[in-house]
Amino acid sequence: MPNEEHLRILLQGPQVWNKWRNENPEVEVYLRYVNLSRRNLAGANLEEADLHEANLRGADLRGANLKGADLGGADLRWAKLRRAELSGVDLRRADLRRADLSRLDLSEAELSWENLRGANLKGTKLKGTKLIGADLRLANLSGADLSDADLREAMLREANLSGADLSGANLSNADLSLAKLKETNFSGADLTRVMLELASLRATKLKGANFSYANLRWANLRSMILNGMKLGAANLVRANLREAALRGAELSEADLSDADLGGADLREAKLRGT
Repeated sequence: MPNEEHLRILLQGPQVWNKWRNENPEVEVYLRYVNLSRRNLAGANLEEADLHEANLRGADLRGANLKGADLGGADLRWAKLRRAELSGVDLRRADLRRADLSRLDLSEAELSWENLRGANLKGTKLKGTKLIGADLRLANLSGADLSDADLREAMLREANLSGADLSGANLSNADLSLAKLKETNFSGADLTRVMLELASLRATKLKGANFSYANLRWANLRSMILNGMKLGAANLVRANLREAALRGAELSEADLSDADLGGADLREAKLRGT
């Protein structure tokens, strides 16, 4: 149960709460399991507060100080967290579905296996962040910095990654089927065994990316520059590769059944049987 005095003061609003905290800086805030659903907590000083498994669904936490807070297992669905300070926060097992995390700095954070389905991460800094197995289906990651992020086995189906920077990221075994990838930067990314069925990779940056064993069935790579690309045993069944630059590409084990290679530059490419 939460500390009833702490809850009573907090429910009087951020201004009253912050005044009390300034006057009592030594007090450890205990708000475990508290119900703060849809409450206005904008700008509240909740630094190092114990909010373990708290109900913060739809809460307004914009600009709140959550440094070092325990939000493990908290319900943050639809919560507004824009401009919140989250350094050192514990978000393990938190439910962040549809939460607004746009333009925050979550670099190097531990968000593996988190539920971020449909979350707004537009322009968010996620450089080097661990997102192993994270559920990011339908999430808005447009313009996000995901360089060097660990996205192994992440679910990104139908996510919006337009303009996102995924250079150097590890996306092995991730699912990006039907994802929006306009002008996405995959330079140097590990895309081994990635699922890209029906994805459009036109205008994306793929220099140095590793597509070994990737599933690109029905994918649109028309006019893409894939010179020297390692496609290993990639599945390219019925992929659109018309006019693609594949000079020197490694395709010796790739399945190109019914793929459209009309006008493609395959000079020096290693194909099956060559």
